[in-house]
Formats: sequence, C-alpha cells, structure tokens
Amino acid sequence: MHKKNVSVQFLTLLFALTLWNCKETPREQNPKSKRPNILFAISDDQSFGHTSFGGSTYINTPAFDQIAKEGIYFKNFYAGSPGCAPSRSSIVTGRYHWQNEQSGQHASSWLKKHVSFIDLLEKNGYKTGRTGKGVGPFKYASDAQGSLFRRANAAGVEHSEIRYTEDNDERFASGINTTNYFENFKHFMEQTRKDEPFFFWYGGTEPHRKYEQDSWMRRGKKLADAQVPDFLPDNDIIRGDLLDYAVEIEWFDLHLQRMLEYLKETGELDNTIVIVTADNGMPFPRAKANGYDHGVHVPMAIKFPKEFPGGRMVEDALGFVDLAPTLLELTETSTDGMMPISGKSFSHILKSKESGIVDPTRKYTLAGRERHSSSRYLNKGYPQRIIKGGDYLYIWNMNPNLWPAGAPQKYHPKDSTELMPMYGLDEDGKFIPDTAFMDIDDCPTKTFLIENQHQPKIAPYFELAVGKRPEYELFNIKEDPDCINNLAGSESHQMIEDEMREAMVTVLKETNDPRVVGPDKEIFDTYIRYSPMRKFPNPSIQP
Repeated sequence: MHKKNVSVQFLTLLFALTLWNCKETPREQNPKSKRPNILFAISDDQSFGHTSFGGSTYINTPAFDQIAKEGIYFKNFYAGSPGCAPSRSSIVTGRYHWQNEQSGQHASSWLKKHVSFIDLLEKNGYKTGRTGKGVGPFKYASDAQGSLFRRANAAGVEHSEIRYTEDNDERFASGINTTNYFENFKHFMEQTRKDEPFFFWYGGTEPHRKYEQDSWMRRGKKLADAQVPDFLPDNDIIRGDLLDYAVEIEWFDLHLQRMLEYLKETGELDNTIVIVTADNGMPFPRAKANGYDHGVHVPMAIKFPKEFPGGRMVEDALGFVDLAPTLLELTETSTDGMMPISGKSFSHILKSKESGIVDPTRKYTLAGRERHSSSRYLNKGYPQRIIKGGDYLYIWNMNPNLWPAGAPQKYHPKDSTELMPMYGLDEDGKFIPDTAFMDIDDCPTKTFLIENQHQPKIAPYFELAVGKRPEYELFNIKEDPDCINNLAGSESHQMIEDEMREAMVTVLKETNDPRVVGPDKEIFDTYIRYSPMRKFPNPSIQP
C-alpha cells in the first residue's frame, strides 16, 4: 500500500477515535466530575438509639446499618433543636436557630437573606433536588414581587409527584406518606447528566405521627421486643406505640436501601457522600420538643469510600450547624452569599483514620428551642438552651414558670369563651384529643399518661412529661441516658455545671442570642405563626 494512503488512513482512524472519546467522557476522566455527589437522608422524629446498628432490638434498619458499618458512625451528633423547623434551619444555614430570626422558628416565614448552602451548591454546578419533607414547616412566598420571603423550599426543588395508588400500595401502614421516595429519586437521577454532580435531599415524613395503631402486628413484631425508656411506664400500650413508631422508621430505611442499590447499579455509589440522620427525637412525651437526650440526640452515619476511612465510631461533639461548612468545603464551594456561618467544618474528622475522640478541641455542641406548637397563652414558646460535652448534658430552662409541654387547658375551638376541661379529660375521665399539653403529639402514650395520672405508679411519669421544671438541669448521659436524675445544684457536680454554663453563655453571646444579649429578649414570641392557632387562658387562672 502507498505510504501516503497509510498515513491518511491512520489520521482518519485517529480523528474518529478522538470524536468517539468526545461523545461521552467517563466520570473518572472529567475533572469537574471528581467532585462528590451527596445523598442526604433525613427522617422526621427519630431518636439516637433507634437503629439496629445503635442497639435497638425492635427496629430493623439495614440501610442505616450499612452506612454506619462501612462508613463512620457518630455517637455524639446533636440536632439544632428538638423540633423540626428550627433544626432543619440550622442544617442548611450552618447557624443556630436563634440567629435566623423568623427563619429559625417553627411555622414562621423564611426570609430571602437566609441563603441555604444548597443554593450555593447549585451555583457551583451541582444538580439539586429533593423528595418528601424539606426545610419546614415555614411560610414560603407565593409571589416574589416585593416579598421578603424566599419562594422555593430551602432544601431545593421538590420531586414528589410519583405517589402510591390503590394499584401499587405497598406501604406498611396507612399513616405512612403516599410519596414514593425512591421512584422520585430515580426520576431525578434519570434527569441528571453523567458528568453532573448532584445533591439530593431525601426527607421522609416518617416516623412523624399520626401512626396506624397496631400496624406492628402485620410486621411480625412482638411486644416483648420493645425497649421502653425509663421516662415512660412499661405496659402493652406504650410498647405497642413504640412498635408502631418502629414500623415507620423501617419504611424510611427501606427507601434509603433502594436508593443505595440504585446508586450501586449505576456506578455512582462510590462517588457519593451518603449522610443519614434525623431532624430531632422521637414523638413521645419528654422526647420531641424537649432538651433531653431523646429530644436532641439523633442518629448520624456518613460514608464516602473514596476519601473517608470507614469502619469507625467517632465520639466528638458535633451538631447540625457543622454540616453546611463541611459540605461546602468538601465540594469546594464558596460561602459567598450566605449569612455568617457559626458551625465549623469537620472534614478533617471525616478524612481521619482515627476512632473515638478525633479532635479534642471540639468539647461542646449546642442546641435550643423556642416555640414548637401553638401550646400556650399568647402563643408563647418554652425557651431552652442546651449544651452537650463529654458525658454531660446541660439544659437552661429560661422561663421555668411556663408549662414545658404546653398549657393543661385551652378554649373551645368553636367558642372562644368556653374553656375545655382541665387536662382535656371529659366527665368519664377520657382524654379529648387536641385539648391539652399540645407540645406533645397526641398519641396512645400521651392519652394513657393523662387518663391515669392519679394512679400512684403512673403519677411520676405524668410529672416527668408535663410538670414544671427547674431553671437548670444537668444529666450524666453515660449513666443516665434517659435523663431522670437531675444533678444541677449538687455540690459534687458544681464544677462541671459551672464549666458548662460558662461555655454555653460564651457561645450564646458570641452568636448574639437575643435571649441573652437582647435588646428584645422575647422577640421569638412575636414572630407570626402560619400554622393553625389555638387559644389558651391566661396562666393566672390555671393551677
């Protein structure tokens, strides 16, 4: 063959190969694609110990367990608040909820200036989306003209259109959301280019109440398996309620499992940071909407095999405010546009090979609460500030004269001059739903405590759930995980209490908490609430 023809054929072949390579560049060869994907999975109302990896005998969570076993399990990760909206606010802003004005309070408005880190990921080339519950409940604007409100949910554009119907309903219980979380995630992924990094927020509404009572029976569970915390009486009613709670956690975990399997099938799992957590604790008395460990201590597992050595248990004190700066650093995304971030990146902990205490300088993490439900006179909240460090949890109840679980009596919803019965008990001693202690979700456990409050064996549990509390509470979580024995004020723990109070107040001052530095210490109670309101009597006429 002529040399010229050989050269022409060679160049033609080389050009064709070049064109073929340009059609689709593998993710590994694209510099932009080296940035990790992120799957952020957050359940709604799940306490720290309620995974099978965490030691639960009655809850089976294989997906969480996989991430915790193969990745990093965090033993001391604390939510921003024992309530969903302020806690989720801390996640996306990297700020304590008391810094976020209305945008850190339950069922108030989200202001435009409180930019979410997810917005910055999108500006940095990430495809973002979510399914299920985002950052809420908040009031978002329906019309952007002249509005100070943000329009879209701070967790990103929703993908929740695919829902279960009568023809394909596989839900474990009727109280479970009809949103098919996995199919919505799959649809999002099918719309995402191979060379495009993604952030996806999977926000299950489970195990938030209301539950289908006794749904656990269809799941083959046994009353004997339930683990009852010390702040609740141990009987079949409480155990059954706990098992119904377990059913919903398992549903959340099932859809996470399907997402993980899909990512593995599509070759994306190894390049995806998977984060699994919950927004606050279990929806039971003395847990959710309380500063105790069952209210703010949440499960947390993170896996990213490319950069995070797995098979570790980390004990550092970490909190939701630390998530935003960590993810921004890992994705090489600037914080420009966000309000000043209070949290600190823990990427060095993720990349370490160490277990236990990895960074001794991170001694404490803080949380807090203000208004949860509409539960008191003039829509007041129950202000608390919480600090966790080492074996101890310290709580400052800033207005101990208020009822911590809400008022014991309210006005009739159809007649604002008629008072409902005290404790919501009718003439036959039966509890009337939605009538008392509204910071506790109505449920069989709550009903049992109220209806049996005068029984000698039940009275202490009723008092733990709804009774007024001292200004300061200190608990040794290692010895007393259910927060029963208050050590505050004891001579033997004075040094620990003083140290934790000083550390707490220092952070509150540094972050300009209005409850501490003013000028209006009651400003949180003035923010408009957009969820349903209830009317309560002036506390002066109540016991």
